[in-house]
Amino acid sequence: MSGMRRSPAMTDSSSHLPQITPFAERISPGRFADRTVIVTGAGSGIGAATASRIVREGGRVIAVDVSESRLAESSRGLPSEQVVSLPADITDAEAVRRIVAAAGDRIDGLANVAGIMDDMTPVHELTDEVWRRVLSVNLDGTMRLMRAVLPIMLARRSGSIVNVASEAALRGSAAGAAYTASKHAVVGLTQNSAHMYAASGVRVNAVAPGPVATNIEAKFASALGAERIGGFMQQIPAPTVPAALAAPISFLLSDDAANITGAILPADGGWSAQ
Repeated sequence: MSGMRRSPAMTDSSSHLPQITPFAERISPGRFADRTVIVTGAGSGIGAATASRIVREGGRVIAVDVSESRLAESSRGLPSEQVVSLPADITDAEAVRRIVAAAGDRIDGLANVAGIMDDMTPVHELTDEVWRRVLSVNLDGTMRLMRAVLPIMLARRSGSIVNVASEAALRGSAAGAAYTASKHAVVGLTQNSAHMYAASGVRVNAVAPGPVATNIEAKFASALGAERIGGFMQQIPAPTVPAALAAPISFLLSDDAANITGAILPADGGWSAQ
């Protein structure tokens, strides 16, 4: 679901969901030729699909994930000279420095895809542990990667950043308090940065996914959360595949979106229109 990339409805009550929406990928050869793009969460799901698409469109990718084994699996079959697989925790300052160093002196794009889900708890049941963990990855990690790459982009007066927000960034009924707050904050970070750097050649946009079939699982740890959120899940659109999210992310990263900055693009099968 929405930025968590997997709906709670897809785990605990998946029987009501339609089949996964098919997607026909259309590669644009050479679109990322001579470009270097950092992709976080690249070991699986949307991140893996995004890294793969950029490579197949001619780009060099710094593929980042906390899991070395997932990175090895997701990069299998891709040209080794175009993929730098880097196991790293984006919440760690030293790891962020290693990511930027691996990219070298040119960074054309950053796709902040890595994220984790909460446990659907409302504020009065929210633990400090869940709050800190979710905000640390979804917001702090996103900000730190942006902060690290921006000086390089600003020096060249060129670059594109795409943050993965969520359907939960657009409403209050899609997740728990921690996840919802983190993704609303990602939207604010995106739009503020788009405004700040609009005259500097750097674009900053976000996509807001709906339900996507990935390995990120959402669970209800709250009876109230299940009661209040679960009912809405009966009406969400069918889940799609990660490649269907890699398409708008790669579009926003590319020169095809040269006149787009500050956009929050719902890629949610129409959920945000409900």
